[in-house]
Amino acid sequence: MIHALLYVLLAAAAGACIAMQASANGNFRRNIDSPLFAAFFSICGTILTACAAMLVLRPPTPATDALRQAPWWNWIGGPLGALIVLAGATLVSELGAALFIASVVAGQLLCSLFLDHFALLGLPEQSITPGRVLGALLVVAGVVCVKYL
Repeated sequence: MIHALLYVLLAAAAGACIAMQASANGNFRRNIDSPLFAAFFSICGTILTACAAMLVLRPPTPATDALRQAPWWNWIGGPLGALIVLAGATLVSELGAALFIASVVAGQLLCSLFLDHFALLGLPEQSITPGRVLGALLVVAGVVCVKYL
């Protein structure tokens, strides 16, 4: 129980980081007038942070066979992350941080329900239930409230 609560709090902290990242990238785009360069510089910061972590932590190198045998969808995280950064840099200035993040969360949740239900991308199957649908509808309702209320 304590571990689950800690994990939820860490995930919430990651969500706060996403909101701050999107806001910073959106502001950067306004300052330099280029969403592509704002995303590029943000991703450069990601690469530098990852390199620093590798140098400090020195994790063991994965086996070449493990890298070769990894499913194709294991390799899409980087490009998808770049699209998320570009979306933040482009859309936060238009939507505001709250509506952008609410919309991102709604998209994440709806896609996650689909991935879980069909056990895609290596996830264990978790059927769509009425409670899960209600939760998703409440998140979508939250997006509408953030936009119009």
